[in-house]
Amino acid sequence: MTSRSTLTAWLAGLDAPRLSRVLGIRKDAVAPPEPRSMEESAERLLRPGSVALVLPQLPLPCLQVAEALAALGALSRGALARALGATAPTVARELDAVLEALADHALVWPDGDGNLHMAAPLRQAWDAPLGLDAPLEELLEGVTSEELRGMLVALGIKPPGTRQQRTAAVLEHHGDPQRVAAVIAKAPSAARQLLERRAKSAPQHTEFVVFGAPMADVQPGERWALDRGFLIRNRHGYGPARMPAEVTLALRGPDWRAPFDPVPPVAELVPVPAVEVEREAAAAATAFAAHAASVLSACSAAPPARLKSGGIGARELGRIGKAAQADDAVVRITLEIAHSVGLLGADGDRIAPTAVYDTWVAQEPAAQFADLLHAWWNLQFTPSQSRDEDDKSLPAVAGAPRCSACLQARRGLFAAAAALPEGQGVQVGTDLGPLVAWHRPLAHLSFHDETPCAAAVREAELTGVIARGALSRLGAALVTGDREELAVACRRLLPEATRTARFGGDLTAIVTGTPSARLAELLDSTADRETSGTASVWRFSADSVRRALDTGRASDEISAELTAVADGPLPQPLSYLIADAARRHGRMRIAPAACVIHSDEPALLAELAAHQALAALGLRQLAPTVLVSGSSPDKTLAALRNQGYAPVAEAADGTVRIEKVPPRRAAAVPAPRKATTKAGTGRSAHRTAKEPAAVGSFGLAVRLLATPPTAPKPDPSGNGVPFGTDTEEIVAGYAKQLTYTDVRQLAHAIDTGTAITVEYVAASGSRTVRTLGRLELDPPCLEAWCHLRDAERVFTLSRIHSVMPA
Repeated sequence: MTSRSTLTAWLAGLDAPRLSRVLGIRKDAVAPPEPRSMEESAERLLRPGSVALVLPQLPLPCLQVAEALAALGALSRGALARALGATAPTVARELDAVLEALADHALVWPDGDGNLHMAAPLRQAWDAPLGLDAPLEELLEGVTSEELRGMLVALGIKPPGTRQQRTAAVLEHHGDPQRVAAVIAKAPSAARQLLERRAKSAPQHTEFVVFGAPMADVQPGERWALDRGFLIRNRHGYGPARMPAEVTLALRGPDWRAPFDPVPPVAELVPVPAVEVEREAAAAATAFAAHAASVLSACSAAPPARLKSGGIGARELGRIGKAAQADDAVVRITLEIAHSVGLLGADGDRIAPTAVYDTWVAQEPAAQFADLLHAWWNLQFTPSQSRDEDDKSLPAVAGAPRCSACLQARRGLFAAAAALPEGQGVQVGTDLGPLVAWHRPLAHLSFHDETPCAAAVREAELTGVIARGALSRLGAALVTGDREELAVACRRLLPEATRTARFGGDLTAIVTGTPSARLAELLDSTADRETSGTASVWRFSADSVRRALDTGRASDEISAELTAVADGPLPQPLSYLIADAARRHGRMRIAPAACVIHSDEPALLAELAAHQALAALGLRQLAPTVLVSGSSPDKTLAALRNQGYAPVAEAADGTVRIEKVPPRRAAAVPAPRKATTKAGTGRSAHRTAKEPAAVGSFGLAVRLLATPPTAPKPDPSGNGVPFGTDTEEIVAGYAKQLTYTDVRQLAHAIDTGTAITVEYVAASGSRTVRTLGRLELDPPCLEAWCHLRDAERVFTLSRIHSVMPA
């Protein structure tokens, strides 16, 4: 029986809660359109791409059991337990739990006779599962009848007459491990050592062949093994000799067992009171939230420039970090998260905040942090990674490629931390690395991690989801995936935004906690930020107050705004500073000409004309109250301010030029175009209007159990079952490589304007997997936005070989 038929039968035998759990775990199998039968559900579950999405999520024992089944074929539960050495009661219960987990993922399931079956694509996950090559029957397909006769003669067996009988005789002999071991035990020393060495190592399927010449028998003893079928070469003698799986298992002996580690490695634990975990988590979360707000505020004030190759380079990252008083890791994490959720976007040669940022920044710190944390949890790359495998600096926001293994490293870290006993944690966070390798063996390790998953641990500690080597309540809420629970946890840890500041006589303003958006904007415009974190410090100076005056505000207005947010009266030194800056501000004016400086104080202009440091401006005194400069107004303005003067700029009509610059905002991302079907939308439009927005796995399970296991397929000739929509019929007519299940999903994506992932084979024969959006059907082609090429592309329907939800 095929994998699909046995899986269909197994699914049909489940009760609704169990079937709902399976479909809930494998969400790609229930993505719209809703499967109409158990057979269609099984087909979706068994897609190679669907199986590949599940593997990185599995812990080590699940992969070990799957690998054993891939190597040894369909086994009963008892035979599998013996192969894994899991016959003891305790280990047997662990094996049952692993098989239950694999069944929940629809990767391994039992049939009515008690044999275990596995998803066929899972067999391709290993080149040589358990270090075993192909079975003997497969390797004998290229062996001639005469070569089979020679093998039997060398083994001391009378060869029968036909090739089929000779193949059966060799299979019978090599299928008996004791007979194989007895023959090899009497082999020449060189042959025996060669075979034993090969049995311990994984097979090598590729080897360089000079000018296509057959390989010579260079290894001592190899000819003896080839003559008896213990090693086999292809019919032309090319490539390395391969050892059948039956021979390898015979040489490993009856005591050999496949690896099975049902229990995670033991970590050295220390007592950690929950109150200490929460205290440190709150401090880390508060600091990260404040730094993140400062980083994005710095981007709003001065949008960072983009490199020609894309992204934000080291110089701009350093500038942002200095302005926000945040280290490089926090800056990178914040920028990548903000870009992923649309707070930042490309605006020409800059990366600028979008209109979404204005809404986000008006929220309370807890809500801001919850948004950032949820986005970080789902990032499919490591945002803090600053160097590549060649140790070259990486730009931020450069469109890092999606990496499911990076995501699973983060998920494995949380799984490892959640599995620790209550009230205990590891000595240092990086001690969780070996546990991550058990929970997510296929997780990706950063190129420069000295210990496994060090980058993921560092990010988790910075955000407060892991503290004192244990999972905090914030981390536990993040794992559940419940946004409301996460928001509650953030509100518990992070205080409300601070709306007042404490002003000191040393011309500083101190804000404990996270300042509100209005307070931060006011202090950033009138003072220089010195520190950020659980407490932020701003310092006032003549230059900072002058900047505020340059925006058109009067000294009384600045004093009133600061008094409104002050925790008490303004200190006298600050009031004097504002008054003195206002008195000096505008004593001279700069008019555009190229340019003219004029003032009511002839002595002041005479001083400027004689100033040696201003000689580069080429100042000339035309009258006691007028100077002309050979430099531009902006350059002249900057030079005078650098020398301690406080000029103002004039517009061409003589009025004071206000220098307040509105914050730069990137354009919103355009909405996907509405999909259209040129061939007509009669039934398509009707069907789309009825399509549910989301499919509940339990409700789907109940509906599937009430329907026949298989559903009739539409007949393209039009004489049988009709297609569900016009789009389905059109797609099926051109996309001949697709099953009807794939046709339904592609047609649904076209009708609803949702993205879809396809396997596409180009005219050159190259095979790629692409995610397509903005689909528009134009038979025999499909116009779409290709996420791989980041551009509009046209795809031939007949070259689409499979479909999956994006």
